[in-house]
Amino acid sequence: MADDSGQSESTVTLSAVSGTPLEDHETRATVVACAQSLAERSGVRITHVATTDRAIIVTLRSTRLEAMGFATELRAITNRWYEGKYRDGPLWGTPAP
Repeated sequence: MADDSGQSESTVTLSAVSGTPLEDHETRATVVACAQSLAERSGVRITHVATTDRAIIVTLRSTRLEAMGFATELRAITNRWYEGKYRDGPLWGTPAP
């Protein structure tokens, strides 16, 4: 449902292509913190965050286009962090073409 600004809630999900990287507490906490920080910097409000051992699901008060941009940036930020920290990755994997 849209509010007066024309924005509604949009949900985006980042899922690992293989493995369960968010099973690790530090990795999970960092990914959630990155999502919260990105939302704050970009002026988007998170209304709900959920995680599983292989995914983060974020619901935003935003347009669908803004949510897609948010997911793209979150993926890039967390992939860079994961690859640098663990010398492995990317965190979310590279899907087949």
